[in-house]
Amino acid sequence: MSRETFEVQTIATVIGGHTKPGDDYQGGVVSIIRLHPEFPLETVQGIDEFSHLVVTWHFHLASPDDVALHARSPRNNPQWPATGTFVHRNHRRPNQLATSFPRLLKVEGRDLYVTDLDAVDGTPIIDLAPYFKEMGPQGQISQPTWPTEMLEHYWDDAGAQ
Repeated sequence: MSRETFEVQTIATVIGGHTKPGDDYQGGVVSIIRLHPEFPLETVQGIDEFSHLVVTWHFHLASPDDVALHARSPRNNPQWPATGTFVHRNHRRPNQLATSFPRLLKVEGRDLYVTDLDAVDGTPIIDLAPYFKEMGPQGQISQPTWPTEMLEHYWDDAGAQ
């Protein structure tokens, strides 16, 4: 069975913020999502009325050779169970894409100032949209305990490390 492929063009680039990928301390950093100049200003008209965005981006610093199509313990911690590729949210996935939900601080032209974006300076943005709470998870949310343990310091202020 062959997999379908398609071409995607970036719409923006992350400017500033984090300078290197990290497993923790992703909070409290301001960065800019700068739309490419070919997009008219009206493409973000009204987005400033929203508190959060949904941002799809590419792990551009990761190597395609680092994709891991097998079960492994998160962060190589043997205290957590081995889980499959699609249970992890890191760069070791087939398309090396991520989704983040940063807080939108302000909009200046094609620059969207955000905080709590866990992408690094130079990251290509594939797509973005405002977060609609009505389209978020419905019903009770469940998960095992290991993500809570693993991500205890994920959104701690980056200056605290």
